[in-house]
Amino acid sequence: MFQRFPIFQRLISWTKPDAPVERESREYEWYDHNSLVADEPGLRALVPGFMKRDLDLPSRPEMLAGLTEFANRARIEVRYGCTWERTRREGDEIVLETSDGEYRCRAAVFAIGVTEPWTAPVPGLEHAAHYVDTKDAPAYENKRVFIVGKRNSGFEVAQSILPWASQVILASPRPVSTKALALSALRIRYLHPYDEYARGGPGTYVLDAAIERVERVSDGFRVAVEGTTRPGRLEFEADEVIAATGFRTPLRDLPELGVATVNDGRIPALTPFWESVSVPGIYFAGNTTQGARGVGKRGLGASSSSVNGFRYNARVLASHISQRLGIRPSRPRLPPGELVPFILRELSHAPELWIQKGYLARVLTFADGVNDHGFEPVSHFLDESGPDALAAAIEVDASGTIFPIVYLRRAGAISEHPLPPHPLHVYEEASYTGEVESILRQ
Repeated sequence: MFQRFPIFQRLISWTKPDAPVERESREYEWYDHNSLVADEPGLRALVPGFMKRDLDLPSRPEMLAGLTEFANRARIEVRYGCTWERTRREGDEIVLETSDGEYRCRAAVFAIGVTEPWTAPVPGLEHAAHYVDTKDAPAYENKRVFIVGKRNSGFEVAQSILPWASQVILASPRPVSTKALALSALRIRYLHPYDEYARGGPGTYVLDAAIERVERVSDGFRVAVEGTTRPGRLEFEADEVIAATGFRTPLRDLPELGVATVNDGRIPALTPFWESVSVPGIYFAGNTTQGARGVGKRGLGASSSSVNGFRYNARVLASHISQRLGIRPSRPRLPPGELVPFILRELSHAPELWIQKGYLARVLTFADGVNDHGFEPVSHFLDESGPDALAAAIEVDASGTIFPIVYLRRAGAISEHPLPPHPLHVYEEASYTGEVESILRQ
């Protein structure tokens, strides 16, 4: 995907080449949202080594270079030039038919991305160009451009063609919400078109409107919309229409096996451990893991649609599958007196918690001491029975305030204990020590 996208060459996820921690440390992952993660120091933080530092957002070629370097250094066994063609079940086995023959397995992980262009079912929109077919910015010189969609790809296109197009209009039914950036689906670097519109600048419009139809006319397009937040019907003449309506997972024949989907059939419906809810043994990795919504009780989705989040999902998934196949993991035991400092240290520094807010938690069980179970989905911890245990996570409330939270399981009952937010997100202070000690006494 990074061989082609984003169209205008600059990512939305940031990497800080210099940070107050060492690049090869685990904590540096919090400052580097683009590199893959590994236990081996030589495989960590590869993307910043390719960045020119004109921005803290890597260019598409810089991101691609980092991924290529990881593949070369790690020497991961990959069967290139092998095409997945069909899938079937035979008893407990999943059989993958490929151009190189059949592969049989008890668990299959599909890391196939959300890469197939998807166009919303709007009459006439099929005549418009999709985001993937967007031209170079100069091609829109002195043209009126109507963009269907107001998320990152729509604003990416709008910002990039703003110096060229004579008019830019973005429209979709839902309004852009910037009140709580932690909850927003829009990255702030694309807000220039929105800023122009909000300040009353002519020629740039960001509309809350449902697209009724797109008509092809002799010299361009006619677009009819119906206002949502402000009712009323409008029509626009445009030279170009771009459908920035997103992508879907190329599932091929998996729905025929019973793999259920969500979001208009675009993404597989997944359990908290990214297994198909309807076909056991079929798992997903990569940005397809956004099909597992998580708890979502505070309105914030995980970062599973981006490299920074799904890299941690993949680690948890690998551990989960190994256990399902009978490999017992080691459970490090915390020394006496280390429980509270360990929890507060993780809440303050663990990149897994800070990037996968509200989705992943650090879990510890209380059986013959304190045992570290690593990271688990919060929803799994809340829904499953088990021994007395604690789960520590980072969450966000409806106003966008970030805060730590501790879930405690005692005799099968779950209690939740939000901790006060901190302006610097540092929780290794005496006041937090007292709070957590009080929680553990309950």
